[in-house]
Amino acid sequence: MPADPEFSAQTVWMLAVRDRRDRAAFEALFDDFAPRLKGFMMRGGMGAAQAEEIVQEVMLTVWRKASMYDPARAQVAAWIYQIARNRQIDVIRKERRPVPEDIGGFPDPEPDGGQVLAVEQEAGALKEALARLKPAQREVIEKAYMGELTHQEISDQTGLPLGTIKSRIRLGLERLRHELKDMR
Repeated sequence: MPADPEFSAQTVWMLAVRDRRDRAAFEALFDDFAPRLKGFMMRGGMGAAQAEEIVQEVMLTVWRKASMYDPARAQVAAWIYQIARNRQIDVIRKERRPVPEDIGGFPDPEPDGGQVLAVEQEAGALKEALARLKPAQREVIEKAYMGELTHQEISDQTGLPLGTIKSRIRLGLERLRHELKDMR
């Protein structure tokens, strides 16, 4: 599957798993996510052996439920980490331990209406601020933050020097901070 410039490597791998049951792509996903997921589990209070077991179960779920992945709905990392968080909660409940409050940074599964409205307003303000950026800055920021590309990958894709990519991102982020400073 040729790399789509709009997708990160993780997304390309996930789509290959979803669409063609590509074992090499799954291996790349596993190698990329397994160590990070283990750390995530351990920061949530799991022991190393239990964290490894949960990571195995999560990645098996990723393989089995790959057909459910939709890149328009979530980035690969968010999708996989949500599976991991759900599995972690299941294990904690089974052991009847209290759920740690500060392990995931994930929102509650059912936010209240006020939270939804606030997020929608913030997203709208961010979208407007992005639209006001210079096109060159907007392009690299979108590739870096929405496309999950590294600075080097953006440089390789666009043919621009790495220093130019970094400068555009830095200047664009400064402009966004300035535009959005009243939202805090």
